Amino acid sequence: MENADIPENANEHCPGPQSESAGKSDACEGCPNQQICATAPKGPDPDLVAIAERMATVKHKILVLSGKGGVGKSTFSAQLAFALAARDFQVGLLDVDICGPSIPKMLGLEGQEIHQSNLGWSPVYVESNLGVMSVGFMLPNPDEAVIWRGPRKNGLIKQFLKDVYWGELDFLIVDAPPGTSDEHISLVQCLDATGIDGAIIVTTPQQISLIDVRKEVNFCKKVGVKVLGVVENMSGLCLPITDFKFMKLTDNGEQKDVTQWVWEYMREKAPEMLNLLACTEVFDSSGGGAVKMCNDMGVTFLGKVPLDPQLCKAAEEGSSCFAKKDCVVSAPALKKIIEQLIETNGWSMLLSNGV
Repeated sequence: MENADIPENANEHCPGPQSESAGKSDACEGCPNQQICATAPKGPDPDLVAIAERMATVKHKILVLSGKGGVGKSTFSAQLAFALAARDFQVGLLDVDICGPSIPKMLGLEGQEIHQSNLGWSPVYVESNLGVMSVGFMLPNPDEAVIWRGPRKNGLIKQFLKDVYWGELDFLIVDAPPGTSDEHISLVQCLDATGIDGAIIVTTPQQISLIDVRKEVNFCKKVGVKVLGVVENMSGLCLPITDFKFMKLTDNGEQKDVTQWVWEYMREKAPEMLNLLACTEVFDSSGGGAVKMCNDMGVTFLGKVPLDPQLCKAAEEGSSCFAKKDCVVSAPALKKIIEQLIETNGWSMLLSNGV
């Protein structure tokens, strides 16, 4: 973790932010971080002791990361939490995407507030075994912008980790913002001593996403966080053919809805087609997608989740896709990935041992 403490834009021979000579040595002259390092408190962080004590009751800590925004990371975090809770695990979901907290909506908890007890901040509960904490619960209205600099965001992350009373948890899932910046370094530094099981990294198939996701994999390697695997989300569009709308181009270039005619034709001429799934690529995956990236970087590929409008609807409704009969494409794909994670990492033993 020593290397992670030194900012990437630091001067050569940087003594490190925790050094007594930080911001004062000859090597610090002209460094953009000089003033911050000179005035920052030195030595062990007293908050880390409080965080270690609080996290002592959490058996497994999983980070959900992505170098790219908009890849469905929060959707995956929410559905992972729903799936683990449905297996009777005790689950906590911590949303540290300070500027874009979407977890409250995806868990159906919009409008809820944080309550404090003598034990600390209380999570907001979806079920008795699924608690959630997010900065979204602290905003006066959902449209409020969080305009904070790094130190204040890091301070809230620390407060979440040391002040939220989760009780006994089998899993704490941490939904992080995209990138490899302050929040990610703070997370790893604060949780390092308590043991992080690893990170699940979410991407989409195209190179424009994978370029940033490769950086996230390298970040995990540099700071010593195990990559549990990579999920390729939005891996093609796949849905029942009866969910499609069919259009016909007229001579003047306008679109005419012929859906009813197509359905009636299929019912009469080829009723077996009504049970088919229609699939197509949405993003360019000619570069090999997440599978090739995982092979190149030596990390585990967990699987693909197709772009499914029903999964999007479940996220909008704040519900579990596993409880919806309409999620016939995304739910089985997610279930397979989550079962692989549970078996590969030995987490099923928690239930078999009655823990």
